[in-house]
Amino acid sequence: MKIILHWIIISVAVLVSTRIVSGINVNPLWVVLIVGACLTLFNMFIKPVVNILTLPLNIVTLGLFSLVVNGLLFWCLGNTIKGFSVESFSSAFFGALLVSVINWILKQVFHFDF
Repeated sequence: MKIILHWIIISVAVLVSTRIVSGINVNPLWVVLIVGACLTLFNMFIKPVVNILTLPLNIVTLGLFSLVVNGLLFWCLGNTIKGFSVESFSSAFFGALLVSVINWILKQVFHFDF
């Protein structure tokens, strides 16, 4: 049940980011659910490994390199998933930052612990 809630929260955050950040577009609305599922699976399985591999850079940059990794993932999803487009890395960076902030806020409001 927690996985489904996390998927819905991430999908809502991606939808909000497509409305706020210019350069991020989603053509059929249901593609937001696919992007949310991909981000949820990445956060569950791949992100812990990436965090360990990039630990030295995260220490040097005081954790800011994680934002770059999130932006790169968002940009790769925009190039991979048909119907979801991200025009530039700066759009991907700000979109991923917005998704992270919305995800954090909704976790705090609804007291979800994923």
